[in-house]
Amino acid sequence: MSADETVFTRNNVNISGPREGPTIVFAHGFGCDQNMWRFITPAYEETHRIVLFDYVGCGKSDAGAFNPSRYASLDGYARDLLDVCEAADVHDALFVGHSVSGMIGLLASVKQPARFSRLAMIAPSPRYINDPPYVGGFERGDLEELLSLMDHNYIGWATYLAPVVMGNAERPELTDELQESFCSTDPVAAKAFARATFFADNRADLPKAPVPSLIVQVRDDAIAPMAVGNYMHAHMPRSDITVIDATGHCPHMSHPDLTLAAMHGFVAQGRRAA
Repeated sequence: MSADETVFTRNNVNISGPREGPTIVFAHGFGCDQNMWRFITPAYEETHRIVLFDYVGCGKSDAGAFNPSRYASLDGYARDLLDVCEAADVHDALFVGHSVSGMIGLLASVKQPARFSRLAMIAPSPRYINDPPYVGGFERGDLEELLSLMDHNYIGWATYLAPVVMGNAERPELTDELQESFCSTDPVAAKAFARATFFADNRADLPKAPVPSLIVQVRDDAIAPMAVGNYMHAHMPRSDITVIDATGHCPHMSHPDLTLAAMHGFVAQGRRAA
């Protein structure tokens, strides 16, 4: 098996759309997989080459490839992303990352800027822990308790966290899907990803963004509140911010039409440039 084939299997890479079209790479958030993009990708499948993948330990990736030392920080997940880009021959792509993948995409773009032309970050956060005057949304002790719950009652952790992340209690089927996604992830890999996500501090990386970026902020998001999006916009050069008038941390699932509308102009710019 070639190196590219190994990556395709390891990260469950799937490519669709016209081969010669501009490329969009979609990266899922913590506890999720590429299937979470199914309400978004149809809008681009006729005009763009679409690259989907799962981080190691998530979805249909090769669980046997999980390495605790590699995935102890977001750098390991950025390496997954760059490996996928190399195997899929990705250059000058629009990167669309949900939640922590916004920061993973930023780290990857700093390492290899030629891979990406722009970054679209949906509900991102560079730091989830409050550090006054910075407001991240969580106290460290609360996150430590959450990780402890993962150790002692993994199903209970998933049952608690899924509705907090998804919001939109009037649509329980979305919460159920997210909870099932949490539960289908190997607990060891999930805890590593959780620790790498919730204890990361990428605020110093924001000014390093080498390409234009779009921050898609949800007005009522329990995981990445408005203050976080405003902070990112203030500290990222060549960034724009669009606020979706909705609730929850997964607008690409709960409000795909609003998410597509928020991204429309940003995506169209790249299409014209291509």
